[in-house]
Amino acid sequence: MGESFSAVPGLRVGHAADDHVCTGVTLVIPDAPVVMAVDVRGGGPGTRETDALDPSALVERVHGLALAGGSVFGLAAADEAVLCLSAAGAGLDMGAGVPRVPVVPGAILFDLGNGGDKRWGDAPPYRRLAREAFAALGHDDRSGPIGAGRGARAGSRAGGIGNAGGVLTSGHRIGVLIAVNSFGEVYEGAPPDGMVAMPKPARAGRNTCIGAVATDAPLTRAQARRVAMMAHDGLARCIRPIHTPFDGDTIFVLSTAADGASDPVALVEIGTIAADLVAQAVRRAVFGRG
Repeated sequence: MGESFSAVPGLRVGHAADDHVCTGVTLVIPDAPVVMAVDVRGGGPGTRETDALDPSALVERVHGLALAGGSVFGLAAADEAVLCLSAAGAGLDMGAGVPRVPVVPGAILFDLGNGGDKRWGDAPPYRRLAREAFAALGHDDRSGPIGAGRGARAGSRAGGIGNAGGVLTSGHRIGVLIAVNSFGEVYEGAPPDGMVAMPKPARAGRNTCIGAVATDAPLTRAQARRVAMMAHDGLARCIRPIHTPFDGDTIFVLSTAADGASDPVALVEIGTIAADLVAQAVRRAVFGRG
């Protein structure tokens, strides 16, 4: 297996895009329910079911993740993913005669002002795109203007999806998938200190980096949240400014391990490598390398 997001055992990724509308959807669907946590750092997030991921909440494992463009309209992608999963027999068993209930958190980015034709009336494309992404599930490890990153902008440049992965000292896999639609500029090296290169005011409020870190190392929900917090540092290494009032930066963490926890030293490595891979994935999304 190569160093990529879907090289993490037990995960499939599906991308779908509408070039006319200039938007898209990315689904991450595990073969079995996974531990998931989230950390939100931006001041303008658009999310679904993130409260269910709190370690104090009832549901221990979830069934998928939906990432989409479209601002609030893109949240419908998770609705359609729920229907697709339920029809496939995935989800919480609520008893005879009741449909299975999948738990599918999600996040969206703002790509409504990117020049695509958004005159969709009462039929936004996100349910259709989610069905297409579900049908395309596999080991798609491309980077670029695909899926949820199809209409993304990264400061003054085109954004997109970035994919990166690696292997921990334990032998476990770790991967990152990020849709880069940042208010700040993305830098190939460390962002410069001192004066901030501010994007055009018209970009304000049209932003957000959303994505996921996945590993087959065992994590509790609390540990997964700590990894999500550490992973955000990768955004700060290559985007300036970051976590602004105009961004909705949101990173999910998934563990496909059947059960168990990592010891604190292993957890430090997982979070540190996650941040490294986030920075690499962001640069791949924008520059095609990193």
